[in-house]
Amino acid sequence: MSIESFISYLSLEKNYSPHTTKAYQNDIIEFKNFCREEFDLEDIVQVSYSLIRSWVISLVESGVSNRSVNRKIASLKAYYKFLLGVGILTINPLAKHKALKTSKKIEIPFSEMEMEDVLSQIPFEDNFEGKRDKLIIELLYTTGIRRAELIGLKVKDVDYGAMTIKVLGKRNKERIIPLLEATKDLFLEYNHERNALQVIQDEAFIFLSGKGNKMYETLVYRIINKYFSLVSAKVKKSPHILRHTFATHLLNKGADLNSVKELLGHSSLASTQVYTHNSIAELKKVHLAAHPRSKK
Repeated sequence: MSIESFISYLSLEKNYSPHTTKAYQNDIIEFKNFCREEFDLEDIVQVSYSLIRSWVISLVESGVSNRSVNRKIASLKAYYKFLLGVGILTINPLAKHKALKTSKKIEIPFSEMEMEDVLSQIPFEDNFEGKRDKLIIELLYTTGIRRAELIGLKVKDVDYGAMTIKVLGKRNKERIIPLLEATKDLFLEYNHERNALQVIQDEAFIFLSGKGNKMYETLVYRIINKYFSLVSAKVKKSPHILRHTFATHLLNKGADLNSVKELLGHSSLASTQVYTHNSIAELKKVHLAAHPRSKK
């Protein structure tokens, strides 16, 4: 059973994105190359766990982080689970594998003051790029959508009457997210500039480059990094930190965890709970200030 069959399964049956399927494919091919170079083995269907363990050791010794190693092994595990499902294998060589220990990755969100400084104090240019950049920051912060979801947002996905946007998330799952009035106003200002562009190559998509092409991921990252570098000393300034900020600020203000889960498009509460560590600090303040037994 070829690797291509597995990738087709991920794409067609599991509805994984091209980015995700490519990552799986790269990991499996990397393992296949290791087997060929180190053990003169071409077929990776029938392999022992000891061989996979040798790859893990090789990765660690070459400086690959435990988190990245775990991701690569997860790709292999999915591949062998697929082979089990179609009857090629009867035993998964990774059945007893335990993931490498990793330190918990805590990402620090922007503060409310930092958000206010960017959206209210920084003078955005009164042109296409300025209107676009401010809308991108506002939209990421007020909806919590992912960078890829923002890039894929189409003109038809915004309902100004209902004050909602329709987002196509992971595994092609759609969700509806409410819009704030301030975000709607920025949309209208940006649309005026967008419609004035001399050339629009990708008409269906909302966010475009100055040349009228669909926006790309590195441009979104550069926009976030550019403006937040003016107000924040945090090391990491990225679109994902704005998603993290969205969730944290909602939870700090008492939003229900399940509601935040739905807004973020998570499939389980476990994914949403990673954002609660900051809200715990707020809960401690409330607890300390309100409980009769606390020492004022």
